[in-house]
Formats: sequence, C-alpha cells, structure tokens
Amino acid sequence: MGKAFESIRQGLIEATEHARGRQSGVKVYQPVAVDVASVRERLGFTQAQFAARFGFSVATLRHWERGDRSPQGAALVLLNLIDRDPKGILHALS
Repeated sequence: MGKAFESIRQGLIEATEHARGRQSGVKVYQPVAVDVASVRERLGFTQAQFAARFGFSVATLRHWERGDRSPQGAALVLLNLIDRDPKGILHALS
C-alpha cells in the first residue's frame, strides 16, 4: 500500500487507542485553568480592550471573570498562551 494509506492507518490506530484511554505515543495537551481577570489586569487592558485584542466577546469575557462559565477548547489554549507569553502573543497578532 502507499504512503497515504499507511498514514491514515496509523492515524486510525492512534485514535482508537486514545478513545480507549491508552497512550499510544501521542502527547495529549491538557490546558490548565486560567484566572482570566488577573491575566487581563496584569496586561493593563480593560475588558473591552482585552476582548477586542484577542477575539473574545465582552459578554463571554465577563462570564469567565465572574465564574459563570469557564473557557474551553481553543479559547482556553489561547488564554494559556497569553498567560505564559503575553508579549509573544501580542507580537504575533500585530
């Protein structure tokens, strides 16, 4: 079989192992919870500025800061990056 088939086959094996809860050489990134208000305040942004700069709605940001909701998925990954390297993220987005 060709390279494409082998790549697809390997991907299916890894996905099956992951679904069964087994590690199969795939590193799974688990972002940690972020205190959004403290990150925003550390950067010196208002809620409106922070939301606009990073592509969140102000309403969503307020929910996160009040604790009504928690960031999930890609938003949580982005918040982890902002928390760890705000200058790098700001530079990348400029």
